Amino acid sequence: MEATEVVLVADVGKSRCRVELRSGNELLGAADQHGFPGVHVDNGPTLAFDLLLETVSQLPPGLPVSTLTGIGAAVAGVEASAEKSQELATMLSQRFSVPAAVLSDATAAQLGALQGAPGTTLIVGTGAVAFRFDQAGILHRADGWGPYLGDRGSGRWIGQQGLQAVLEAHDGGPATSLSAAARALVESPEMLPGWLAESENPYRAMARFAPLVLHAAEAGDAVAHHIVGEACRILTYTVTLATGDEGGTPRVAMLGGVVGSDFFAALLRKSLASAGIEVVAPLGDGLDGAALAATRRGLIQERYIHRDGTNWPD
Repeated sequence: MEATEVVLVADVGKSRCRVELRSGNELLGAADQHGFPGVHVDNGPTLAFDLLLETVSQLPPGLPVSTLTGIGAAVAGVEASAEKSQELATMLSQRFSVPAAVLSDATAAQLGALQGAPGTTLIVGTGAVAFRFDQAGILHRADGWGPYLGDRGSGRWIGQQGLQAVLEAHDGGPATSLSAAARALVESPEMLPGWLAESENPYRAMARFAPLVLHAAEAGDAVAHHIVGEACRILTYTVTLATGDEGGTPRVAMLGGVVGSDFFAALLRKSLASAGIEVVAPLGDGLDGAALAATRRGLIQERYIHRDGTNWPD
């Protein structure tokens, strides 16, 4: 193995921080732990920097960390503060003495899914966002506006709709098997509001109910199936907004935990196909996108990648 091949890649998200040490396509080691609020918050660059270093320290011993040639970090909150993202890139570069690239988790996901090519990526996890980079490298975005104003059709949205359906059934509305599923969380529906209020992260807590909604829908529950169908309709519309008038048959790669459900992914593909949108298999994920940013310059997404600013030799 050549020392020049070793890169450190990270996904520093709100719920989880993952780091990997890679040599080309070979994974040398990995570690993960809790996430952080985002690089855009007060003291955000330092919080991200400290968390990343702490996670790196949890890599298996004996790895060639000292021979790094680059760092790529996909970080939550990048789109909200270019200045702080640049500051984090500089901190990482100075700490490891190699070029560092910091980019948003959504940009990294699009980079990884399409390996730097223009196109659209739909990410459906706790939140939901569609990203398209056109031939000129301009970003076109739809949704991803957070749990208060957006993220419609996401895992949080599906879970929230399911919990609302449980309370509606309790009030005399349509019966649903989701009521029994909710008993895994609380003894009675009246306790759901308190359970949610006491959750450390209410949005993630609601998202955890989404798999139960998907399972109920697949089993034939009419209420759950309506929720899932509406999520597919909303996400199709989100993709339609992002693809715009790019010409030809729009194509989209799908990423995220929710589309990891074969049942949901099949329904969403059918919905997208009915809108004339072709689904293509993603070529990678956000960590692959971070690796691409670390090892290649001049990408069409370059204006959205924050580098340390040093004129490193190629």
